[in-house]
Amino acid sequence: MPWQFLKNAVVAYGGGLRSALDSIKGAFGLESGATPAQSRVGFTIAVVALAAKMSKADGVSLPVEAEAFKRQFKVPESECAHVRKLYELASQDVAGYESYAAQIARILEPQPELKVSVLESLFHIATADGILHPAEDRYLARVAEIFGFTECEFRCVRRGFVRDADSPYEVLNVSPAASDKEIKARYRELVKSHHPDALVSKGVPPEFLASAERRMVAITAAYDAILEERGLRIERALEPT
Repeated sequence: MPWQFLKNAVVAYGGGLRSALDSIKGAFGLESGATPAQSRVGFTIAVVALAAKMSKADGVSLPVEAEAFKRQFKVPESECAHVRKLYELASQDVAGYESYAAQIARILEPQPELKVSVLESLFHIATADGILHPAEDRYLARVAEIFGFTECEFRCVRRGFVRDADSPYEVLNVSPAASDKEIKARYRELVKSHHPDALVSKGVPPEFLASAERRMVAITAAYDAILEERGLRIERALEPT
């Protein structure tokens, strides 16, 4: 949906909508006068549009997501109808969402912590139905990229809302908050426990070794993924003798 169309919507609905959008702006700490008027209007429209279009990423914009948006941004009851109209207009499709993300990134360039707040708010809405659809996941990853976040930074935010069954931390059965030293020790422990050579020495039948080898591949891949995420040099534990 073209930017100008949404901008015209603000003009069409007048002061009521402007007031509601100001309240959304306030939720991110952007007090009146902090940015030029055009930037303030652009930011608030972009936030509404980005959230609405994200709700459509999986093909269906659900009422529960709209309610999550209202709760997240604390829109006054007297202004809900106006904001809902703008939200409905934007949620018709995902077209142009990257331009809204870029708009927010430009306005919040000197305030990276507020970009984190925007992304967290989008995750709140995306997971309101209890599921993060793969299309929503890709949408949010792209928004994070436009915001200038690294893959590690995106994952850190994402981890607060999503627990993947194949998360590298879950593969190693270690907390994401564990120190580098703790993770390395856990990896060494698993290598010693699951390495095929160690299992042979314990008398494990050969037919079980194929599964052990696959498990070792998963353990090693998980450890490498964590080291890469943390920007560490990949180190492999010594194989047990």
